[in-house]
Amino acid sequence: MIVCSLFLALVVPVLWSLTVQPAPAAAQAPTWCGKYYEPGSLPTNPGGQFPLPAWSETPLLNFGCAPAIRPYLAPDDTAASLVLDAGFDNYVGLHVWASSGAVVPVQVYADGQLIAEVLATIGLTDLETPINLTQLTPRTTPYKLTCVASLPGGQTATATNTLTYLPPNPFGGSTTKFDTRTGATLVKSFETGAWETIFPLGFYTSFGGYLDSNLTILDHMKEIGYNMVHPVPTFDNLTAFNMVVDRMEQLGLWLMYDMRWTYMNDSSVMEQVNSLKNRSNLLLWYTGDEPDGTSDPLNATSLARDLIYSLDGYHPVSLVLNCQNYYWTEYTSGADIIMEDPYPIGINATWSVRWNTSCTPELGDCGCDNCIGSYRDITSRVDMFAQRTRFTGRRRNLTTWHVPQGFGSSEYWSVTPTGQEWLVQCALAINHGARGIVPWVEPTTSDIENSAMMLSQSLSGLTAFLFDPSAFTGPIFTNSTVDIAYWRTSHGTLVMAVNMAYEPAVVSFPLFYAPSATYAQPVLASGGNMTISGEKVFVSLDSVGIAAYVLL
Repeated sequence: MIVCSLFLALVVPVLWSLTVQPAPAAAQAPTWCGKYYEPGSLPTNPGGQFPLPAWSETPLLNFGCAPAIRPYLAPDDTAASLVLDAGFDNYVGLHVWASSGAVVPVQVYADGQLIAEVLATIGLTDLETPINLTQLTPRTTPYKLTCVASLPGGQTATATNTLTYLPPNPFGGSTTKFDTRTGATLVKSFETGAWETIFPLGFYTSFGGYLDSNLTILDHMKEIGYNMVHPVPTFDNLTAFNMVVDRMEQLGLWLMYDMRWTYMNDSSVMEQVNSLKNRSNLLLWYTGDEPDGTSDPLNATSLARDLIYSLDGYHPVSLVLNCQNYYWTEYTSGADIIMEDPYPIGINATWSVRWNTSCTPELGDCGCDNCIGSYRDITSRVDMFAQRTRFTGRRRNLTTWHVPQGFGSSEYWSVTPTGQEWLVQCALAINHGARGIVPWVEPTTSDIENSAMMLSQSLSGLTAFLFDPSAFTGPIFTNSTVDIAYWRTSHGTLVMAVNMAYEPAVVSFPLFYAPSATYAQPVLASGGNMTISGEKVFVSLDSVGIAAYVLL
């Protein structure tokens, strides 16, 4: 995950057998995120910037449709639902004459076959409507989903997506689903076999010299409360690797399988996928590890994803991006789950302590691309991912997970985060939409592990709101020091407040966000407190304190 992977990549053999699109630039000197970083390097525009759509003074109808769950699975799923979005946007969409509140008919097609006729209300999003899957035949190839809304004045709005309805898993292994309404991950419980939502939490974990020689580490991770493990390759000792995965199965730990060094080698990918797709605890595949940093071929991740889906199709594909703005669309086209890893703690964001060069949008590598060296690097990166998924029409096709910094005192990072600083990173990412936490890297400090245990113990309370499709959610406010978000449901309102400053903070907000609430119940209180008085909610936060409470 950290930048030294650039140099490791130079000594790991990669057998090119895919037809790949060339890297963005054939640099004579090494680059990171397309930027030269060695002493004496000159600034140059790296290219690959995300194209921002033009602002429209007249709001545009941003019409979309998607299955609520991806994939649906026979024979478990015969009833299904579709999510329609008919809200207005000033960047993407169509100029229409329909006004907010108008109810319009929508015809839904799968491969051109009419499967439903439903209604949508203009101006609203997250409109869920049932569809009947018995009209379709389960198959491994996704159906082309087409939704056509008939608007006033003879206009139509058309949205396309895919609908996946799979036959039973023929390999005997697990199946992982994704809730397009909330970003939740769905799996079958190890204990009951029933479908359940999980919030993935588990570290990238060193394999060689760590996991491969001590299986009791996995027992320790289970005690902390992790529900998944991401072993970091290479897996030179396959006997030891299989023993690790076997023990993970016994403990009920999900596997995030990493092919960072081989994802561009199709024969190796085939061998690895075929050897693991029958595992009962396989959660997802992981291909590119900062492929934007190393300027991997632009279509490498999508080629790998297509190959993996042709071999499996029952587990999503993930990757992590390091760069703030470098061919984002091209690299994310090869994933279902996109991760970001700005590591802001202990860096000099403007001067590279490793390379003795300045860091700008056109030069240098400071360990956190185009960062300012504060917790705001996390919130802005997660927000940026959300904005880009919206602009590219993939809001319901991609979900974001966060990679907190769990290391330091080396390379670009002068210190290792405390447990509380680690927890702040996680809470901020969750507030802004991350729905999985995969920190870099175990082994880490006991202080961080203690904070990870605190987070794991709060997950059931948090996900009762995060994964409720009916929740109204958004920011209460955010400034340079305090970040507060809420999720309001029929059973209460979850509010999570995070102090990014290294001094105490006291804030308040109106009870508007939790009408009729009289009591604040803690879910995750680490240096923070929340009370209700009169018509206001008062939040007291210690230095880098967190208060997540349910207002009842």
